[in-house]
Amino acid sequence: MYHYDGYDQAFVAARAAEFRDQVNRRLAGQLTEDEFKPLRLKNGLYLQLHAYMLRIAIPYGTLSADQMRTLGELADRYDRGYGHFTTRQNLQFNWTQLKDVPDMLDILAEAGMHAIQTSGNCIRNVTTDAYAGVAGDELIDPRPTCELLRQWSSLHPEFAFLPRKFKIAVIGAAEDRAAMKFHDIGLTAYPGVDGGRPSYDVWVGGGQGRTPRVAQLFEAGVPFERLLPTLDSMLRVYNLHGRRDNKYKARIKILVAELGLEEYRAEVKADMEGRDLSVFDVAGAEYDRIAAHFDIADVPAEADVRLEAEGDFAAWLDQNVTAHKLPGYAAVTVSFKAPGAIPGDATGEDMRTLAALAERYSRAELRVTHRQNVVLPFVRKADLKALFAALVEAGLATANIGLTSDIIACPGLDYCALATARSIPIAQALSAQISAIEADARAKGEDPSGPTINISGCINACGHHHAANIGILGLNKAEKESYQITLGGRADENAAVGEILGPGFAAEEVPAVIARIIATWREHRTANESFVATYERVGKAVFKTAIYEEPLHVAA
Repeated sequence: MYHYDGYDQAFVAARAAEFRDQVNRRLAGQLTEDEFKPLRLKNGLYLQLHAYMLRIAIPYGTLSADQMRTLGELADRYDRGYGHFTTRQNLQFNWTQLKDVPDMLDILAEAGMHAIQTSGNCIRNVTTDAYAGVAGDELIDPRPTCELLRQWSSLHPEFAFLPRKFKIAVIGAAEDRAAMKFHDIGLTAYPGVDGGRPSYDVWVGGGQGRTPRVAQLFEAGVPFERLLPTLDSMLRVYNLHGRRDNKYKARIKILVAELGLEEYRAEVKADMEGRDLSVFDVAGAEYDRIAAHFDIADVPAEADVRLEAEGDFAAWLDQNVTAHKLPGYAAVTVSFKAPGAIPGDATGEDMRTLAALAERYSRAELRVTHRQNVVLPFVRKADLKALFAALVEAGLATANIGLTSDIIACPGLDYCALATARSIPIAQALSAQISAIEADARAKGEDPSGPTINISGCINACGHHHAANIGILGLNKAEKESYQITLGGRADENAAVGEILGPGFAAEEVPAVIARIIATWREHRTANESFVATYERVGKAVFKTAIYEEPLHVAA
C-alpha cells in the first residue's frame, strides 16, 4: 500500500498546525461561528445537531493496521467509544469537542492521516473498489490512479471553491463495486497498449440528491497522458459555468444536463486546446513511482487449500469470502451489519481487533467499503478457519455480505443537522427482521439472497437510496416522519435510479412494507431471478397494487 513520503507528512502536519491556530482563535472569541465555518469545513469539521463531527479521509478506502488502531484510540479518547464508516470510505466521529480537534489532527498526522477536503465545495475523497488490487476479475489495479488524483486534487488552487462538492470514483474491473456511475466523474481503468500505463473510459454527470443522475460516457479510451489534462479542463469548465446562485442546481450533473453532453465536451476540448498542458508531463513518472507501492510481486506464494466447512463457517465462507487474484489467498469482508446493529458503526475495540487481525492475517492492510464494511485483502486460505474463530470471539462474524440485511444507512436525524427523518431506527428494525428471515432460509437449505436496501434520512441521499433495489427516503411531512419507497435502483455497471413507488409510510409501517415488497418479488420471480430483473419484467404496477390495495399488518 502507499505510504506518505516526507512531503506528504510535512503537508498534513502544517495543515494541522494551521487549523490549531484557527480553533484557538474561535475558542477565544476572535472568530465568530460564521467566520470559522469555511475554515472548519476545509478541515472536515461539521457542526451537527449535538456536537461537532470530524470526518477523517481514508483515501480510496485503504488503511494500515497502525492507522486503524489509531482510529480506535481516537474513538475511545475523544468520542463516545465508536466511529462511523461512511459510503465514501471515510470515518466520522460524531461527538468531538472543538477543543480536542487540534490534538486529534496531530495524532492523525503522525499516523499519515488527515481530514483535508472531506467537506466543503472541493474535490472530495477519491473512492474505488474495496477489492482493488486483489479481485480475481480485475483488469488493472485502480489505486495508483486514485493516489495520483489525490495528489493532483489536494489543495488544487483552482478547485478549492467549486460551485458544489465534487466526487470521483475509479474502478479497474468490469464489475462496478464502487457505484462509479453515481459520481460527478467516474473512471474505468484498463491496461494500456503493450502493458503500458492505463487507458480510461471517462464518465461525467452522475450523482444522487434531489436530482439523481446516472453518469454519461464523456470519452472512451483516454490514454494516460491525457487523463489529468482532461480532468483538469472538465473541472475548469464546471468551475466557470456551474451554478452558484442555487445549491440545488450547482452540481456538474445539472450543468451537463443544461448544456448537453456535446456542448460540454466541446467546451472542455476548447479549454484543453487553449492552454499549455506541459505542466502535466510529470504525471507519468509520478504514476510509476506510486504504482511501485502497490506491486504485490513480493507477496509469498501459497498453496491452494480446499476447506471442509459446515454450519456457520460454511455460511461465512459463502457470503464474506471473495476470490483472490493470487492462488492460495482470499479477501475477507467483515460485516458491520449484525442483526439490529447500526450500519457502519464500529467501536474502538472493534477497530483495535481489526488492526490486530490485519497484522496477523492480512499483511497489516485493511480496506473500507462503500457499503460501510471492512475488508482484509490478503488472507491465506489456510488461515480462514482461524480468522473466522477470532471474528466469532470478537462478535464480528456476521455472514451477510451482499445479502438484504447488509443495509446501507446514513446517520439521519439522530445526528445530522440536514436530516429530515431518522435512518438508524429503520435500519435496525429491518436488519433484525430480515436477518431472522435469512437465517431461516439457510436452515431450510434455501438461498438467503435478496434485494439491496439503502436508507437516507433526507433528500441529500448520503445513504444512496436511489441506487438500491429497494430505497427508503425519510422525509418530513406535516411535522411527521414519512418514508418514501423507491424500487429498481442499482449501483453496479448497469446503474439505474430507483422509481418512486407511491405515497410514503409512517416509521412503524416500514418493516411491513418491505416484507410485502420482498414477498411480492418472491411470488413473481422466475428461478434465480434477481429483484431488479423481476421488477423490470413485471413492472411497478404489480408492486404498487400489492402494497397499497391491502391493509398493512403493523406490529404493536
